[in-house]
Amino acid sequence: MELRRTNPACNCVLLCGITICLIFGINLTFAIELYAPAEVLVENGTTGILKCSFKSREVISSAATVTWSFCPAGSDAGSAVSIFYYTSANHYPGSVAQFKDRVKWAGDLNKKDASIHLIEAQFNDNGTYSCAVINPPDISGTAAQTQLKVVIKESLPQDNTAVIVVAVCGAVIGLILISVVICLIIKRHQTTHEYEGCTSVESVSSHATRPGGKKPESSLDGSRCSSHSTPVQGPVIYAQLDHSGTKSPNSFHKMEPVVYADIRKN
Repeated sequence: MELRRTNPACNCVLLCGITICLIFGINLTFAIELYAPAEVLVENGTTGILKCSFKSREVISSAATVTWSFCPAGSDAGSAVSIFYYTSANHYPGSVAQFKDRVKWAGDLNKKDASIHLIEAQFNDNGTYSCAVINPPDISGTAAQTQLKVVIKESLPQDNTAVIVVAVCGAVIGLILISVVICLIIKRHQTTHEYEGCTSVESVSSHATRPGGKKPESSLDGSRCSSHSTPVQGPVIYAQLDHSGTKSPNSFHKMEPVVYADIRKN
């Protein structure tokens, strides 16, 4: 039996070809990474959104596809059925009558979003929803799964955002009102202090010009506090004139009070 020797050059070429194929094959094909919330709560009778996002090393092409599957609560994973299929900007409903006209596309593949809307959620929609994406040459990795729970309104967690916003607004308004009140009190206190100062000066001047404590009638009484530049009126001297023309002590004298002098202090 004759043995033929293999040409070393052929072996080298063959080995290089296999290596190149392996290198290019690994670089061109990757598993797509999928992300979805672990649990979603939806109020009964309302529209909920099932979110799904992904990462792909390739540019999104028209051959990219999205598949959503549903597995009822308490069932095995093998009983999952397709309820939605999306490709080339077209969507196709699954064969499950339960979801007929109730699943709508809500994503954008160019933004790596493969979410869907579930319209008028029902209690029998409870279960596990799986999202799978293929963007050739990238293949779909492990499907992202979301546990859906349809509940009544009272069972939904309360959103404290509105309460916090109202509390902050109330606190700001309260601080503004307190500041305004404090400013008004300070302004009123200053005005009262100035008014009392003017009254004290006037009182001292009045006592100095009124011997005997009687208040003379004057046209300046209407002003309680005058300017410092206004001249202060001095005392008024009165005299009585005798018009009888006689010096008899028994005769009736007609006396007429007249102003004799008006002394003003400049």
